[in-house]
Amino acid sequence: MATVSMAFSLPALNSRNLRRVKRNSGMAFATVSKETTALGVKITEGEGNLPKVVLTSAGGSEAELYLFGGCVTSWKASNGKDLLFVRPDAVFNKKKPISGGIPHCFPQFGPGPMQQHGFARNMDWSIVDSENVEGNPIITLELKDGPYSRAMWDFSFHALYKVSLITFLTTACLFTCFQVILNTKSISTELTIKNTDNKPFSFNTALHTYFSASVTGASVKGLKGCKTLNKDPDPANPLEGKEERDVITFPGFVDCIYLDAPNEVHLDNGLGDTISISNTNWSDAVLWNPHLQMEACYKDFVCVENAKIGNVQLEPERSWTAKQHLSIS
Repeated sequence: MATVSMAFSLPALNSRNLRRVKRNSGMAFATVSKETTALGVKITEGEGNLPKVVLTSAGGSEAELYLFGGCVTSWKASNGKDLLFVRPDAVFNKKKPISGGIPHCFPQFGPGPMQQHGFARNMDWSIVDSENVEGNPIITLELKDGPYSRAMWDFSFHALYKVSLITFLTTACLFTCFQVILNTKSISTELTIKNTDNKPFSFNTALHTYFSASVTGASVKGLKGCKTLNKDPDPANPLEGKEERDVITFPGFVDCIYLDAPNEVHLDNGLGDTISISNTNWSDAVLWNPHLQMEACYKDFVCVENAKIGNVQLEPERSWTAKQHLSIS
């Protein structure tokens, strides 16, 4: 059967035409003592008895996220296949970040004056809002400064993180009105950082996304032509270059930053899935696989990360927002 290339215009996530079915505001959970269910959002206890949110869409897809670190740890399409990866060495005891899923790197990406990847992935986030848009659950978390963050980064800030589980049903008329339904399953995130201090500050950030993959079959398209900072072989002195490949694979250790990356790339996870990774205002991308440095699991994942490598400067009361949209068809 011949393959037909189709391009559909998907509705914007924040379209005013969407009918909001139910909404529940003002929730804040540092711990959860019992299970709560509403709006396609279930708040329960996860690994290590940590508070966990389960989102379930009307289309049957599901996502899980932990309030510790604001970390999305699972995203399953309606067939039950998890597209994200949590490492087998991950711990759920608040003594270290959750290793896998979609961890936050804020206000620092990588090494620097504070701990690796900053502090946002080491702190409890709170639920401030939940809603249901046409059967699609949306949860909003927040993080504010406190003694722990102030000890490393002495600024007042307010972070909001909205996670949306979306199923689009789109019809198209091809040739002689042959009807096609495109069922695109997506998870979207929106991160907003506001400067609530009386002085300016700067930060950099990333979403350190782990995708389930067969590393020998995985590949990424869409980064050709980007300026690169390759941390192999010397992470402390990245080699500057330019990506010349149409298709990037993971034959060994990979740790490479792509500056001024396009707003959409595609990951073939080597397991039969092609994942579109699109973004707004995440200016850079990072590919990572630790290879033999993580012998127990490196064959089972790749990281394709949206990032802001250069410093974002924020004046008091100003905000910065970036969105990520992951989808499969």
